[in-house]
Amino acid sequence: MQHTFFCVDGHTAGNPVRLVAGGAPLLKGKNMSERRQDFLNRFDWIRTGLCFEPRGHDMMSGGFLYPPTQEDTDAGILFIETSGCLPMCGHGTIGLVTFGLEHGLIQPRTPGKLKLEVPAGIIEIDYQYVGNKITAVTIHNIPAFVETTGIMIDVPELGSLQVDVAYGGNFYAIIEPQGNYHSIDQLGAAAILKYSPIVRTLMREAIQPVHPLDPTIKGVSHVLWADPQTDRLRGRNAVFYGDKAIDRSPCGTGTSARIAHLWHKKQLSVGEAFTHESYIHSQFIATIAAETDINGKPAILPLIQGSAISTGFNTIWINQEDPFHKGFQIV
Repeated sequence: MQHTFFCVDGHTAGNPVRLVAGGAPLLKGKNMSERRQDFLNRFDWIRTGLCFEPRGHDMMSGGFLYPPTQEDTDAGILFIETSGCLPMCGHGTIGLVTFGLEHGLIQPRTPGKLKLEVPAGIIEIDYQYVGNKITAVTIHNIPAFVETTGIMIDVPELGSLQVDVAYGGNFYAIIEPQGNYHSIDQLGAAAILKYSPIVRTLMREAIQPVHPLDPTIKGVSHVLWADPQTDRLRGRNAVFYGDKAIDRSPCGTGTSARIAHLWHKKQLSVGEAFTHESYIHSQFIATIAAETDINGKPAILPLIQGSAISTGFNTIWINQEDPFHKGFQIV
């Protein structure tokens, strides 16, 4: 049987986004968190088929638009990428919203604003536009918080590292310069890809964080290497995800986790704009909108602003007679 998926391809700050505008499976569930579980149980072959080789690559990510489950929301989003079906994806949201609006796939109730359902919860969107072109998207993200600090791990060749864990839609192991780690450029992309899986494995052995409101969101999934900060309101990072991917964007949920981390350390305050750069120096602007809490845990409400560019249409066939219809990875 052949399955056809019509896609709008593009990127947010350099990282790929594939909006699957046709071919999305019907999902069961009363919210996007339950729909995510249903997708993982029955349709994960679609994710791997579209994101893995030979139809994708190690950095591929994207998602589907779904009708909302709540009357006061505009749409639902299901995220897919090589690392899995994420609860929240910031760069993906910016891309999916941009492509969806520019091609008439999302019809906002109020021009310039959206309210969206994602597996991690409800997010709001402000967007700027000139004619039919979306020039900027700001995500009012779900609450971000620091889960724990000061976990010590020993990484072969790299040595002892102190690692903190923060949540911004996914759980991040955050590594600041210390010991043999001086900067992203000093470490280099090859070493980031080499050491990050080891860091993640060691962190998973040390801690199993679970979101206080959704037990399906759990475990350290990403590793964020932070550069030295010479300016309190600017930073740079390299986020590792999947099996061998470095985020080309500053990473939306990673940026949310990072500003929660800086706020926790009293290095960033409510209302201050923080410029966050990626490995390739693309930028998001992040702001702490307000302080809040989740079940008594101190948290912040992050704002993440960025922009996306569509690069073309892509009709993809997945034929089950193809021996690689589920895709493959070479690690």
